[in-house]
Amino acid sequence: MSDVYSPPEGEIPILHEDSDLLVVDKPAGLLSVPGKGPELADCLIARLERAFPTVRLVHRLDRDTSGVMVFALTAHAQRHLGQQFETRKTRKTYIARVAGRLEPKTGSVDLPLIVDWPNRPLQKVCHETGKPALTEYKVTKASDAESRVRLHPLTGRSHQLRVHMLALGHPIIGDPLYAPETAAEYPRMMLHAEELRLHHPESGIGVKFRAKAPF
Repeated sequence: MSDVYSPPEGEIPILHEDSDLLVVDKPAGLLSVPGKGPELADCLIARLERAFPTVRLVHRLDRDTSGVMVFALTAHAQRHLGQQFETRKTRKTYIARVAGRLEPKTGSVDLPLIVDWPNRPLQKVCHETGKPALTEYKVTKASDAESRVRLHPLTGRSHQLRVHMLALGHPIIGDPLYAPETAAEYPRMMLHAEELRLHHPESGIGVKFRAKAPF
């Protein structure tokens, strides 16, 4: 994968829209928010602002991750949703394809993470200074070459799923940062946010949004 930012063209799929929420299926290769410099200005929130001028950020997905992302359309909704993410009231499900046969078929990874300063934006496991990070996983299909895994991050650390899978010895296929040797073979990183459960900021009712993995 080249370092030149060339985000995908085309419309952003809208999964849900009401007076408080906007839920979309973010394409892989598109930044959630602008990066530093004019060449990184094109991003998901900038595109959404054209049609939804009041759109507000609640959480992010990595550039190379696709899938369900929720935005607020009011200040109240942004506060309410932000609190749900902070207090872990949301439930996130990701689908990933990882290298090799991941065993056992179900388990959890409890390894603290921190930015790897000399190599940022990379993150690393650090038992002294890392922040708690917990991921549950379940293998849904496996061969000797790769495994398809359902991932539930119980915390929201940067690059959490990518570093946790790497720590198990089964990096996510196509990951340009943590498995660069596979990035040339695959058109994208094989990580997709498939489902997000949360409470609607107005009604308080539990809602669920899904976008099927494109791989």
